[in-house]
Amino acid sequence: MRLRLTIEYDGTDFSGWAAQPGFRTVEGELRRALDELYVSFDRLAVAGRTDAGVHALAQVASVDVEGALPVGRAAEALNTTLPEDVSVVAVQEAAPDFHARHSAVSRAYRYRIHRRRARSPFEARRSWWLPRPLELATLQESASLLAGEHDFRAFTPSGTRYETFRREVLRAAWAERGEHLDFEIEANSFLRHMVRTLVGTMIDLAPNELARLLEGAERSEAGRTAPPWGLYLERVFYEDGAGV
Repeated sequence: MRLRLTIEYDGTDFSGWAAQPGFRTVEGELRRALDELYVSFDRLAVAGRTDAGVHALAQVASVDVEGALPVGRAAEALNTTLPEDVSVVAVQEAAPDFHARHSAVSRAYRYRIHRRRARSPFEARRSWWLPRPLELATLQESASLLAGEHDFRAFTPSGTRYETFRREVLRAAWAERGEHLDFEIEANSFLRHMVRTLVGTMIDLAPNELARLLEGAERSEAGRTAPPWGLYLERVFYEDGAGV
């Protein structure tokens, strides 16, 4: 049986999603839980491989399992074996050809900036504390330039290997929510560090400078890479039109 898992986690104490020998990862913890509950499992795939420190509100994984555990009890059973900083919030039986990554048509991320003058111990692992004045209208102008297909090579590490740097952004905007500024973006796919470097660049550079970078500039011409703890994988959209 192929399952579709919706997972949320606090990425602070994880070295990212992907299993790595000697490191604590979300995939590693999930594999241990699956191994404990099922006779066997195979073809574990994920919608987006988040980096160290990055959080997920609705990560999606697919996996083939063999065993007698009913689907309706799978989330609860997995959570009894998973650590407190990761939770399976839903499990569904999926079509045999469903693949968490390949079936996804887009992904949405949120980046949170905390602007209160005094730092907060409750926000330290959840957002980027940046108490300096920020002009929302200028940030919105920069975000409005991102929609459409562009060359984002300036927004990923220069040593990263990709066949193409072109990505299509479906929507991008900033939202002011009390003491927070949230950057929200949806795209067909993302380059490594792309969202965090877009955020850092919008903070560091003017909109006209950002526009030039979208034509395929080098990484050295863009702004800083925002820290990982403000980034959340918020939602994954699939070919059937459903968003998780």
